Amino acid sequence: MRAKIDDVARVAGVSKTTVSRVLNKRGYLSEKTIKKVYDAMDDLNYHPNVLARQLFKQQTKLVGLIFPTVNNPFFGQLVSEMEKRLFNKGFKVLIGDSMNDAEKEQDYLQDLMAHQVDGLIVGAHNQGIREYEQTNLPIVAIDRIMNQDIPVISSDNYQGGTLATELLIEHGAQVIVHTNGPKSLKSPAQQRRQAYEDTMHKHGLEPITYTMAFNLSYEQKAQFIKTIFKAQPKLDGLFMSNDMDAAQAIEIAQQLGYQIPKDLKIVGYDGAETTRILLPNLTTIVQPVNEMAALAVDRLIARIENADAGQDEKLPVKLWRGRTV
Repeated sequence: MRAKIDDVARVAGVSKTTVSRVLNKRGYLSEKTIKKVYDAMDDLNYHPNVLARQLFKQQTKLVGLIFPTVNNPFFGQLVSEMEKRLFNKGFKVLIGDSMNDAEKEQDYLQDLMAHQVDGLIVGAHNQGIREYEQTNLPIVAIDRIMNQDIPVISSDNYQGGTLATELLIEHGAQVIVHTNGPKSLKSPAQQRRQAYEDTMHKHGLEPITYTMAFNLSYEQKAQFIKTIFKAQPKLDGLFMSNDMDAAQAIEIAQQLGYQIPKDLKIVGYDGAETTRILLPNLTTIVQPVNEMAALAVDRLIARIENADAGQDEKLPVKLWRGRTV
């Protein structure tokens, strides 16, 4: 007699609903549970009815987006562009603004899976959240390395770090400080640090990298930046990890009496459209935000449809010439 789903559930020691969730890749399931179901299917030589699965599997047409903060113009533009593209493809979005808080990100992740979203696009920076490793939900990451089977969309961070540092040196800066996130962070953005340090060494200069946590408040960042100025009295170049930090550094430098770019040259990173409108004088490295959003959406939909989502993708950056260098 041909095995049925009830038989799989009995042998696996789980409910029929759990077997259905495994077959249709819905919600959070532990690796142990998934393995038990597939082992039971092998033992019983069970082959799911493809037509029945297609009839059963009604997509929610919901996609979850989890990002550090939409207050930052880069993430704001990225989320806006993804929402627009997903809507045009028939999907609605649920947005989790994690504020770089690991516990909050985990709560959002669990809530989104409870809503049975069809997939996730993730750009938050917290590490060690086990649900990402144990869910069989389609996921695409932006500037974040999660695990081997999740494609990562990023800009060419090494190219960007090289462009920024070479520009500062070309215009006479010698004591150049770079700010970056924690080295433990698994992100392609670490390549900015590597490019900065390689370029400094190439020119016989000493790299000075300051690690700045992502979850600092505006006031805490101000104190951090002031510490850099105090510790580096001969500072004449700054390569900041993002445009918002660069804007804050400009404000503090001017308060301290620096003339920009005469005394101090500053390069930011991101180059979102809003930033370039509000801070057109800021020299920055422009990430191709809209292209990154389009790629992330296409890759996620491919994964939802069980198609080949392709490999990691790295897009070229460009330099926006303002007046801070």
